[in-house]
Amino acid sequence: MNTYCIITIVLSLIQSSGASESWIVGGKVAKPHSRRYMASLQYYGWDAKWHHYCGGFLIRDDFVLTAAHCRPSREMQVTVVLGAHNLPKNEPSQQRMQVGKYYQHPNFKGGFDFDIMLMKLKQKAKLNKFVQVIDLPTKDKNIHAHKECVVPGWGRTQPSKDSPGSDVLKEAVEKIQFNFECENIVKDYFNSEHMICTKFNKKGGSLCQGDSGGPLICKGKPLGIVAYTNRDDCTKPKYPHVFTKISRFLPWIKKVMGGRGNASEPSTLDSQEINIRFN
Repeated sequence: MNTYCIITIVLSLIQSSGASESWIVGGKVAKPHSRRYMASLQYYGWDAKWHHYCGGFLIRDDFVLTAAHCRPSREMQVTVVLGAHNLPKNEPSQQRMQVGKYYQHPNFKGGFDFDIMLMKLKQKAKLNKFVQVIDLPTKDKNIHAHKECVVPGWGRTQPSKDSPGSDVLKEAVEKIQFNFECENIVKDYFNSEHMICTKFNKKGGSLCQGDSGGPLICKGKPLGIVAYTNRDDCTKPKYPHVFTKISRFLPWIKKVMGGRGNASEPSTLDSQEINIRFN
């Protein structure tokens, strides 16, 4: 079996845009509103309800950073929810924001590399004790192996397509892995200049479908964006979890947020394909 068959985009979420899913399996429930930068990307379903499909995080009061494969199709109605812990409860702390523009990295072609996207909100978030921005790294530098990090998300809680997502924010503990270890397993799908990979165990929990676009938090800083993992079972410690390396894209992020970026066109996937992928 070749590597492509083994690894799949964490369609974490938007199965509608060709991405692959990811969720927090095991791990622990996060302290309510301790991750005040977390964002839930939600689509409006045919059941007239909002459904979480991807994670993201607030880096300015009007910008959310997430994965490029979380870009919705033209037909999808999407909203960003900030200030949440228990999503279905519609807590008073929640702010539901509309997206003004999507900025996928111009080199993202629907594969594994350049999986990063900025979402400009139509209005600024109200920063308070439930909603805050998180500062990005200030420069591109090497990330040492064995550093312990946290991955928060509302994704599925069991490695099964029938498993529902978590109502409350959960988090898994994972450790940075050596690049050569990832290259040996993921082969050509791992770009050490643009990506970070982690190892994990059952006790610490595992990200998987539904967590795409969320942050890899190391010592209080977001170093990565959930990108992809093993297609068949994201809870197998043999296979690393892979993240887009944020510091590598700082110049592009600054350019877009400074008003000099180009908004990406909506995906052209049709509603039938969206339905199949979300199921």
